[in-house]
Amino acid sequence: MHQIIRTLSNRISANCYVAILTLTLIATSCTISYKFNGSAIDYNVYKTIHIGQFPIRAALVYPPLQQTFENALLDYVARNTRLQVNDGMSDLNLEGEITGYSLSPQAVTENAIASKTRLTITVRIRYTDSKNDKNNVDQSFSAYQDFDSNEMLTDVQEQLCQEITDQLIDLIFNATLGNW
Repeated sequence: MHQIIRTLSNRISANCYVAILTLTLIATSCTISYKFNGSAIDYNVYKTIHIGQFPIRAALVYPPLQQTFENALLDYVARNTRLQVNDGMSDLNLEGEITGYSLSPQAVTENAIASKTRLTITVRIRYTDSKNDKNNVDQSFSAYQDFDSNEMLTDVQEQLCQEITDQLIDLIFNATLGNW
């Protein structure tokens, strides 16, 4: 009886060893690579980026928006790329302006009163690739958030601007540095 158990144990060990060896060979011969931040930058070619100021050129103005947007963009690029941000000549250049900041009624009720208001922010981007003109982008991006009309804009404005800024930066990154 002990002999049968020992033989079965040796066969199971041998089969496990073969299975592990096979999986190891498969894993090393076939590699799948994903970049979760979407960045498609060749760091052998691109080393630096200049991120300019984004002045507000919209009819409605929320002054903290410029600083909020610029800081969030700089932070996102620093976290998701290995590019060195500088103020001088760079391999890549990202600049633009905040061209739209608007409110519009949404979800009109039966009494013709809006129950929601939409805050929309539009940013125009000029992205210049000094190594490859085909990658240049001159485009506007918009994002929005809705809020209850019974809330004062001044009470929710900072939070809404941060949420919209995050959406805009994702769109901008994917269209420029993400190289989609």
